[in-house]
Amino acid sequence: MRITRKIYIFISVIVSLVVAIIVGRLLLNNFVQSKMNQQNPTEVLPYKVTKDIFFEKVDTFGTAIANQSFSLRIKKADLINSVEFDKILFIKKGDVIANLKNEKVIAPFEGRLGIREITPGILGGEDSFIVTLDDIKIIKIDIKIPESYLGVLKKDLKVEATTEAFNETFKGLLETVSARVDPTTRSILVQAKINNSDLKIIPGMLVSVGVILSEKNSLGVPEESIIQQGNKFNVYKIIDNKIVELTEVKVGTRNFGKVEILSGLKEDELIVREGTSKVRNKSQIKVTN
Repeated sequence: MRITRKIYIFISVIVSLVVAIIVGRLLLNNFVQSKMNQQNPTEVLPYKVTKDIFFEKVDTFGTAIANQSFSLRIKKADLINSVEFDKILFIKKGDVIANLKNEKVIAPFEGRLGIREITPGILGGEDSFIVTLDDIKIIKIDIKIPESYLGVLKKDLKVEATTEAFNETFKGLLETVSARVDPTTRSILVQAKINNSDLKIIPGMLVSVGVILSEKNSLGVPEESIIQQGNKFNVYKIIDNKIVELTEVKVGTRNFGKVEILSGLKEDELIVREGTSKVRNKSQIKVTN
């Protein structure tokens, strides 16, 4: 028993010494760091907390459809003269598309004109062609959205569309929401209308569509300002332009390099934007532009 007691005391002493050394080194490091900060404050780039637009977005895709379409089959033998179908042509409502033996083909609305050959051997296809007129200043896109979003889907939600052909974003609005859910796909059909005033999108193109949901104006900070420690999120708040204070925040949506702040900060407060890895809580800093 005496030997066991001595071993226990010996181990306790060793553990106490190790703990004392570790704590001593931490305290010494903090003291040295504090002195160094007093002599050479760390330079940091600040950011003033402001409000920004945050939203959730559901991404899907669909096929471009003309706002209005007109097609007419013409026999080549009946054609007297016509506009030059081989050119990209935008015509106005009431313009003559073609003069036939017994009638004139008049444009019922303004749009982009084209022709489509009929496959030879099908109902006299070799002697006929189809005139097409598409109103594409507005493009319709039928898309399917998972039924889980039904509670937030409504007319006039903002829509963003992109294509592989053009490196730009086309804006639009949600026009209609179906009254039924597809029981097979568990999705709901909606139709978006996209502004296509420059006539870049044409019918049949595959279009990627993002429907903007739950848009709101909230406080936001750059992603690089956020310090994640486990399940907690922190920022370094700048106090009197002299020291930083580690501050816990609650975050929300992330959009375009910004993080929504739900609590922990107020508008116009300053935080560290760049330099978070070089400072510690209560460190002295020098604010730079």
